[in-house]
Amino acid sequence: MKLVAIVGPTATGKSDLAVKLARQYNGEIISADSRQVYKGLDIGSGKITNKEMMGIPHHLLDVASPKRKFSVARYQKLALTAIRKIHSKGKLPILVGGTPFYIYSVIDGYIFPGVKPDTKLRKILEKLSIEELLYKLQTLDPERARSIEQKNKRRLIRALEIVIVTGKPVPKLHTATLAGQTSPLQKSILTTTPWYNNEYDGMGLLILGLSKVPEQLKQRIRKRFTLMLRNGFLDEVKKLRKQGLSWKRIESFGLQYREASQYLQGKISKQEMTEKAIRATQDFARRQMTWFKKDQRIHWVKNAKEAN
Repeated sequence: MKLVAIVGPTATGKSDLAVKLARQYNGEIISADSRQVYKGLDIGSGKITNKEMMGIPHHLLDVASPKRKFSVARYQKLALTAIRKIHSKGKLPILVGGTPFYIYSVIDGYIFPGVKPDTKLRKILEKLSIEELLYKLQTLDPERARSIEQKNKRRLIRALEIVIVTGKPVPKLHTATLAGQTSPLQKSILTTTPWYNNEYDGMGLLILGLSKVPEQLKQRIRKRFTLMLRNGFLDEVKKLRKQGLSWKRIESFGLQYREASQYLQGKISKQEMTEKAIRATQDFARRQMTWFKKDQRIHWVKNAKEAN
């Protein structure tokens, strides 16, 4: 196999499984998590510790400042470079995470619209509610409005930005199949990356999905958040604030960080923070499963034995 991807909902133990497989199959791990790319987002993002890595090299952790936004296009570029480097050492690249957009940008070779961020336009759009943004997108680009994650404000703003700047609907996310068209980004590594070749027939990619029964997953999510608090998660959020991040920016990191920020600002009680964070994470896990279940390529497993 040229690439293994391990996907699934949060708190299922993907990182642990990835380390076990990497040790057994001479692999290195590439994180596919939209929060673990940021420095300082450790406890709240569930970032693997050095001890848990057990000597296995990990890529794309702590590669961005939390003060600046990190795009999926940048992630894709860094991930493809990491895959090339791992292959050059004769090792197996293992892509692991729960951020579908990051994962599929790599395994399906998304080609992104080349529209640069418009700061002034974004500030105007930021003032609108999610409902207002969605209504605007439905008016300007009904097709994209139907396919987009409708509660994701950041993606709604980006879609509107593309439509307004170009005056055209958002282009479909083209997939650069290995037997067909490739993006300029990928062309630069075609000759050196074994995974990319015109003879690709689907046998160079294995996607493993790690799942847990719903009730077990709920318990794991609750236990993990309790452990986060015990390990100093609130101190981590305070440290981010001292580094100059606004409460709005910290809340934009989503799960756990949003609720912790609200608690530290005195907007909710500690009990409310705990229950809201756990409930939001459980909802997020359900959305992840909804996304991944659409992919018929995924082989669902419950443990390392089944993965082997």
